[in-house]
Amino acid sequence: MSSLTLASDPEDAAAAEAVEAHHAQLAGELAGRVTMLLEAERDPDAAERTRAGLVTFCERELLPHAAAEESAMYPAAHGTVEGRLLVDGMIAEHRRIGALVEALRTAPSTARAAAEARALQVLFEEHLEKENSLILPLLAAAPDISLAELLAGMHELLGGHAHDDEDDEAEGEARQGGCGGGGCACGGSNDAAVPELDVRSVPHALRHATVFGALDAVPAGRAMVLVAPHDPLPLLAQIEDRRPGTFSVEYLERGPEAWRLQLTHR
Repeated sequence: MSSLTLASDPEDAAAAEAVEAHHAQLAGELAGRVTMLLEAERDPDAAERTRAGLVTFCERELLPHAAAEESAMYPAAHGTVEGRLLVDGMIAEHRRIGALVEALRTAPSTARAAAEARALQVLFEEHLEKENSLILPLLAAAPDISLAELLAGMHELLGGHAHDDEDDEAEGEARQGGCGGGGCACGGSNDAAVPELDVRSVPHALRHATVFGALDAVPAGRAMVLVAPHDPLPLLAQIEDRRPGTFSVEYLERGPEAWRLQLTHR
């Protein structure tokens, strides 16, 4: 959608764009973590670590975001004739998202956890598309509703969450086990298949966030292979800015159709 065209004033346009940008970040990070879980199915230990990180991400990012929407945006949209039934449906989807997170947490097997994670990803992406194309334009275009005021101070809607290594449960377990850059002394296997993330088919708006989400699921002493359509120098700079000194980079292939890089968590 074009928030700038539909919004009743520039402040509402900027607020709508900020929410859409955060939606892209959430969707991308979720996609990256789900991809890593699917890639780790053959390694039970890695899969459990990845699942734990994914559940933690949902609890700290996805579910608070949904709660913030229900308290900030949804009441105003529900008060309009056009939005009443739509908001009822969106709230019902929030309940389904929460149920899928719980199902992911309690899944009895890696395969079941992967299935629940993929279902969560599909539902969440569809949900965000409705918010971007229906809820936000409705609020931004309403002359008697200030979207900017509704969202004032709502960090769960506009972003601003920083990755915290100390709070990453899966990564913390890996560090306690003595895994470090270049080798693993914990009895685990560094010979396990290195998961591969091919972002060539990922929409450009989600691409960097997808890589960030995937890298957040890589524990210390392990690696991920990134496949990109070009030399991802700006992305590598963002990774270094985001988590200085955390990942080493080795080029495995340099075009012309694909760039393959192994990123190792030191």
